[in-house]
Amino acid sequence: MYWFKKCFIIACALFALLLVQSCKSDARAGNDTEKFFDLKKYFANESLRLAKSDPLITKTAIHNKNRETKKLRIADWATELSLFSESDINKPAWKASYKVINADGILSFTAKDPGLKTQDIVIKRQGDKIKWILIVNHTKSTVLGKVLYETTEKLSYIPDSIYQIQKRQFVRTLGFNFYSIKGSFN
Repeated sequence: MYWFKKCFIIACALFALLLVQSCKSDARAGNDTEKFFDLKKYFANESLRLAKSDPLITKTAIHNKNRETKKLRIADWATELSLFSESDINKPAWKASYKVINADGILSFTAKDPGLKTQDIVIKRQGDKIKWILIVNHTKSTVLGKVLYETTEKLSYIPDSIYQIQKRQFVRTLGFNFYSIKGSFN
């Protein structure tokens, strides 16, 4: 359990650092309407729905080769799904930053700029219903050509079935780490 707390604290600190770096203002930002799928709204609604239904979850946390599994009820779904909602790309400055493909019930957004945190969002729909969502985030920071840290996140969400967060991370002072959180609905 100690390794999990230690890794969680390190991951939170790095996430905060990444969040601060990714918050860049843009003079082009205005009050334009949304162009892309609203992840923030979708996961806010999912958080409310899941809080009401209060499902039992089998949650597995992995850090490198260490694994821990528990059955529990999630007290705060908004926090639990926050990495998903924080991957929202509906910023007016990014209207031309993503290639959009909508075909055969699959809606995909691919970043044109490798410097954007959210690189890919793929959503499978069946009518108005979301079947699954896949998000790929990537962040890299270099100083004088040397990588200080690099993080790749793969976020998967299948409503009422599974949500998973996989993170591969390199931090110059800590080396490589792999983190995975998987929640399975019972």
